[in-house]
Amino acid sequence: MIVEPLVVPAGGDIPAPVLTELTGLYASNHAFHALSGDFPDPDNVRPEQVAAALADDLAHPGAEVLLARSRGRLVAVAVTLAHHPDPADPDPWLGLLLVDARLHGQGHGRRLARYVEEGFLAAGRAALRLAVLEDNAPGLAFWGALGYRETGRRPDLQRGRPCVVMRKPLRPEA
Repeated sequence: MIVEPLVVPAGGDIPAPVLTELTGLYASNHAFHALSGDFPDPDNVRPEQVAAALADDLAHPGAEVLLARSRGRLVAVAVTLAHHPDPADPDPWLGLLLVDARLHGQGHGRRLARYVEEGFLAAGRAALRLAVLEDNAPGLAFWGALGYRETGRRPDLQRGRPCVVMRKPLRPEA
């Protein structure tokens, strides 16, 4: 798997070929979008909606969108935050990890999660956090299997949806 950051020119748009790939990946996950409510019609995710969602993600200081490719094909995307908007939270966050639904179960999500963890560990960070919608049983099972443990429950910052906050130490804690 090759992982690269999404590069958007200053004041510009996501390059059209990349936006087409991203839209296909997002659209393949209609069950997740039906649960999350992120798109008005989860069965008709549009390029302009994906571009707007990613622009919102990238508007946060320290945010990065990572594109994961296998054999030249976009297989997953991750959105990371070096710092949570709450200044009292010391950990970086994984805001989204989305695998092309046609490729679920092939290990792409695990490999991309590991890549994100290793990057933050190399940067000297002690742990990684994320939030999973309470109703997302597959998501909770996935992150639990990767060693993330529940640290609390709270509404998400964007839509107030009930979430399980999970954390994974990236190095042994003293």
